[in-house]
Amino acid sequence: MPTVRLDHCVIHVSDWNKSNAFYCDVMGAEAIPVRDGWAYRFGDVQLNCHGPNVNATPVATIPVMPGGSDLCFVWSGNIEDAVTHLREHNVEIEVGPVTRFGAGNEGRSVYFRDPDGSLLEFICYDRESPQ
Repeated sequence: MPTVRLDHCVIHVSDWNKSNAFYCDVMGAEAIPVRDGWAYRFGDVQLNCHGPNVNATPVATIPVMPGGSDLCFVWSGNIEDAVTHLREHNVEIEVGPVTRFGAGNEGRSVYFRDPDGSLLEFICYDRESPQ
């Protein structure tokens, strides 16, 4: 069977200016203009966005509303640096650091929210462990 990997997923945003600032400044994404809206690119993974003035087709049977996503991102440093980074950007940490299990096995995570209230997570894996 050919290799399958995640290319992109879709979030819904309510305010392009707030979302673009957050995803670029806090999350380190590259904002990519797409038709009437934006996408956020993290290397070879992308968040496509449904938002104001975007009429995407097809859409999920029950479309995600702003604030309805739950996404985890790998933070390449240590969890303490992730906490410091979030605090420097005045992002409230909701939970953590805590131990969680992700695609790279066990790691340390912090949870926070984007401007619409979607739950986001930074997870850090032990660099000695295989990923």
